[in-house]
Amino acid sequence: MKVTQAILPVAGLGTRFLPWTKAVPKELLPLGNRPIIAYIVDECLEAGITDICFVISHGKESIERYFEEDPALRKELKRRGKEKLLDSLKPYANAHFETAYQEMMLGDGHAILQAKNFVKSDMVAVLFGDDLFVGDKPGIVQLIEACTFIPEKEFALIAVENIPREKTNRYGVIEIAKEVPGHPRLRKVKGLVEKPDPVKAPSTLGIVGRYLIPRSVIESLPQVAAGKDGEIRLIDALIAKLKTLPVYALECNGSRIDTGTPEGYAKAIQALGMLT
Repeated sequence: MKVTQAILPVAGLGTRFLPWTKAVPKELLPLGNRPIIAYIVDECLEAGITDICFVISHGKESIERYFEEDPALRKELKRRGKEKLLDSLKPYANAHFETAYQEMMLGDGHAILQAKNFVKSDMVAVLFGDDLFVGDKPGIVQLIEACTFIPEKEFALIAVENIPREKTNRYGVIEIAKEVPGHPRLRKVKGLVEKPDPVKAPSTLGIVGRYLIPRSVIESLPQVAAGKDGEIRLIDALIAKLKTLPVYALECNGSRIDTGTPEGYAKAIQALGMLT
């Protein structure tokens, strides 16, 4: 399957990183000589995805500016004989970036909905900025490769991780219907539960920040009822469509690092900072 479009919801305020994020978007915090968001975009490019939409809040426009060409800066660096300092931005010249705004923080499904007009393809990747994957292949590449084992034409595919049972109340958790022949880490999903009590969790496979979803899921988001906290969630859209849309889950190889906390960010610096 060829996937060419991706939505990157990065509108969050990064309150755990205050006061840094009062001036700098969390996604631009450095890992080695690159910001966090560059790893996410590089993951898209490695998967052949070149049409990317950032869903941001006002004040985070610098995320897209990082990837834009700056002729004046390039001219000045060339005059100084330092033009090579911008070589790391060359891969982004062939990518197309768009921005959509999430005016209110009303959930991940609400964030994706803001990019509805951006989506032109039948299948779109969704990559949440807090999760980074360390291993031979990025998470979204593994999802795209796993599509060849799925018999249906339209489906949703989500990345999962085996987590400690006592932490299931922090994740969306899948209920497994069956394993998929030919792929030991791919399962068909019977049910989805948001942040279940560890005693009641149907498995220990928690959803992590990589998805392949058909356009029909995005189009269904306006009909998804908001939760008690007023948030519209992607998992609720998938639950609503489970009877008519096959949903699969892939347990990705490699390690996932949650950069959404200062502790996780410190781990990412150790794991990824040394690779740049």
